Amino acid sequence: MDSDAQRLPARVSQAKHDSQAADALIADYMPFIRAETARFLKRQPNDGDDELSIAMFAFYESIRSYSGLRGSFLKFASVQIKSRLIDYYRKEKRSRGQISLYSAEDGQQPLMDTLPDKADAYEELELRDATRQEIEELSAQMQQFGVSLPDISENSPKQQRTLEICQRAIRYARGNPSLLEEFLRTKRVPLQKLAEGAAVERKTLERHRQYLVAVLLICTNGYEILRGHIMQVLRKGDQP
Repeated sequence: MDSDAQRLPARVSQAKHDSQAADALIADYMPFIRAETARFLKRQPNDGDDELSIAMFAFYESIRSYSGLRGSFLKFASVQIKSRLIDYYRKEKRSRGQISLYSAEDGQQPLMDTLPDKADAYEELELRDATRQEIEELSAQMQQFGVSLPDISENSPKQQRTLEICQRAIRYARGNPSLLEEFLRTKRVPLQKLAEGAAVERKTLERHRQYLVAVLLICTNGYEILRGHIMQVLRKGDQP
């Protein structure tokens, strides 16, 4: 297992440009794909389940879009699979006005066939669970940078001008992968480079270093749900 984990980044890199390598990687990691699907369905998937096909395609998409900046490949793929399955359930709900919670197994009646569109409790629970998992993973990663969730609450920009300065620095970092690589490698925010590149005051960035740590981690490590919220904030004010 350790050797497989060590070879995985190289295999993913090769699979980006080699369809046979991608097929082999998917075949080798079908137990992982099935486990992620089962975690979403709350049961083992059958070979004919649409959800399993969607999870396989999400794994393939993960191969194509992965970079080392996103952290562990399998963690990134797990988030992608869950995100695609949630999207699938949302589309099914919109098209049918209801959504299946459980599928019949072994000829037995499902425990609960559908929920009405106005009360999609299953989707809400899945989204909350996925969000909670991302927050827990982010909190653990922030500890490596000496930052905690309470620190972020206290260190977040309170004034619009300060928020806009931080937004500009974050957008500049996202547009310069080498800065993000340096950030992850050194576990330090490159304040001077951000200040110069974004043409903002370094002192302001220094005062909000802990906040920047959290947002930069969200932008670089596959936190799909949290990144969606962050991107909404970044789009307010001046456009990226």
